[in-house]
Amino acid sequence: MIRPFSLAQRLAAEALGTGLLVATVVGSGYMAETLADGNDAIALLGNTIATGAILFVLITIFVRISGAHFNPAVTVGFAIRRDLRWPHAASYIVAQVAGGVLGAVLAHAMFALPLVQSASNMRTGGAQWLAEGVATFGLLLTIYGCVRFRPQAVAAAVGLYITAGYWFTASTSFANPAVTIGRTLTDTFSGIRPIDAPGFIAAQLVGAVLATWLAIWLFRSPHDGRR
Repeated sequence: MIRPFSLAQRLAAEALGTGLLVATVVGSGYMAETLADGNDAIALLGNTIATGAILFVLITIFVRISGAHFNPAVTVGFAIRRDLRWPHAASYIVAQVAGGVLGAVLAHAMFALPLVQSASNMRTGGAQWLAEGVATFGLLLTIYGCVRFRPQAVAAAVGLYITAGYWFTASTSFANPAVTIGRTLTDTFSGIRPIDAPGFIAAQLVGAVLATWLAIWLFRSPHDGRR
């Protein structure tokens, strides 16, 4: 898809959007944990609301610039669909990961925490990996369905899907390799041990590829491609 914005503008949007997303996930997780007085359900609820809300805002303001991926799994899916050239997809992913790392640092700075940390929260095992595959599969299917049938609903649908995903998946629905990497750098409520991240990322990419293949078939009208 050709957009009236330069690659530099698009990469800046991807880095900024991913950074603000991770800052929100980490910051709201720390705030929620601090105020919940040991009640993990309340802490997760606070984290959930903030994440769903910021996704709606970020997608709304950046979708016309870069497509508002903020997620290497989404970028890979759009490259498979040939909606994004692979060299540009690689640049998107670098910008997203860099933004995610800086977002974690920013969240720590706002709460006067050590800027770079190593997470100790254990998140691993077959159930967690399955949950991440399901979470990412559903996220990509949500995006493709909205792009196909109701583009104006993408921001709301993604925000609502991730809000639900926090609660119906065992992993609390990271569904994003860049966010996963950012969350390895915070030893707060939303963190994930660095050793656990590769399993999450692999599951996310598998879910994204499967959703992309399904969507290419499922959302294709018999009349597509006809004159």
